[in-house]
Amino acid sequence: MAILTATLDNGGLIQYDSEVIGEGGMKRVHFTPDKKSVVCFFKDAEVGQDPQRRARLQKIVGEFNPTTDPSVGDYWKNLFCWPTAIVIKPEIGVVAPTYAANFFFAEGNFKGKEKQASWFTSPKLRRYLPASELGDWLKYIHISTRLARAVRRMHSAGVAHSDLSNKNVLIDPTTGGAVIIDCDSLVVPQIYPPDVLGTPGYIAPEVLASQKLELTDSQRILPSILTDRYALAVLIYEYLLGRHPLKGQRVNSALSTEEDDWLSMGSRALWIENPADPSNPPFEPLQANYKQTGPYLAPLFERAFVDGLHAPNARPDAGEWERALVRTTDLLYPCPNANCAQKWFVFDAQSKRCPWCQTAIAGAVPVLNFYREGNKGQFKAENSRLVAWHHQRLWKWHIFTNQFAGERADRTPQAYFARQGDDWWLINQSDDAMVVIAGAATPNKALGKGGGEILRDGMQIQLSRAGFGRLAVVQMI
Repeated sequence: MAILTATLDNGGLIQYDSEVIGEGGMKRVHFTPDKKSVVCFFKDAEVGQDPQRRARLQKIVGEFNPTTDPSVGDYWKNLFCWPTAIVIKPEIGVVAPTYAANFFFAEGNFKGKEKQASWFTSPKLRRYLPASELGDWLKYIHISTRLARAVRRMHSAGVAHSDLSNKNVLIDPTTGGAVIIDCDSLVVPQIYPPDVLGTPGYIAPEVLASQKLELTDSQRILPSILTDRYALAVLIYEYLLGRHPLKGQRVNSALSTEEDDWLSMGSRALWIENPADPSNPPFEPLQANYKQTGPYLAPLFERAFVDGLHAPNARPDAGEWERALVRTTDLLYPCPNANCAQKWFVFDAQSKRCPWCQTAIAGAVPVLNFYREGNKGQFKAENSRLVAWHHQRLWKWHIFTNQFAGERADRTPQAYFARQGDDWWLINQSDDAMVVIAGAATPNKALGKGGGEILRDGMQIQLSRAGFGRLAVVQMI
């Protein structure tokens, strides 16, 4: 294997191995000698002659690049495999980081293969994977959150990926990691049009329904931020529920499988869990329906696959998914059944039972209902809560209303919960005192760093007396 040299558009040079390690529809991929980066050459020679392509790549590597942010660039490097340089000789191409090792299977028959989502979301494929690779429901919540956060960041810059799919989002259920790849063909409306329509199963219905029209036809719909929103919703639904939202029993054309797929994913698309129209039922009885994703995610699925399925402007944006996923994380509870495949679920005060394995929860579960300070020192309910479990933690975004669990969040634990026998304790780990203003034996009891208190039903805890500090009211369920 020979070592070759490529020229970058900034005048620099980069070496790469002559061996082709991968080849897709658009690019041919080579490792650099240290294997820390890849050099990807576009297979279509016309790409090199297209000034629009060169201008687009310059914008992607420069202006649109989240990984160059001086304060949070390193955070985004974990969520995007973003191009770092443009190659101009011997052909037009890009340089990009190599995927992190955890996005390749570490054992089993698929050792070394990329962890595309379909390995984990398809029941048929999933059975071939080693148990150590499968992850649990908490990890899929983390995957979904990171993906939504990355898409939110991309869309906030005014660009769309145009091909979000199981192939272009790699996931790692062992750590909850996700990374978006193929970021060199981003779409900017009216400036840089899409190169592809997307991947089957993730192409928005309106794009599929209009694909037979000429590109110049005003009725032709092309990939955009709105179609990314559809693909994002499909991926999250697949991660959390292990099925595609549109693939059901209804037949829309008996002429051919191709015609049926085109209609079923396009103009006649219907959600398999549509509450108002059951004419496209799933192929198998559902172990858990979408409502078991909780009070924050279930309404977004309805908006994505009922209201927004054929009305793109009605779809939830990536920021809404991110916020709902963060709040859903606060509702998760570990299943007491050590053999439960999913291990975590959204706590339901009515059933107190795991929806995956039907194991009941014994004993009381503390729930903290959050209130924000309003006018004249009065607190208002936020419709936000935290379900406590042994060694569950409080973070700054729980304590302060002006903090959010995003890319800039302070991830220093502020407090934790501990169960001793039938008692649940809250232990303060921060330098800021918490105050039990009602429900303790001592009125206005301050909990300094290391201080703790047994939780009682109806107890009121001011998590911080600093500005934007929340009030938590304890509910023992």
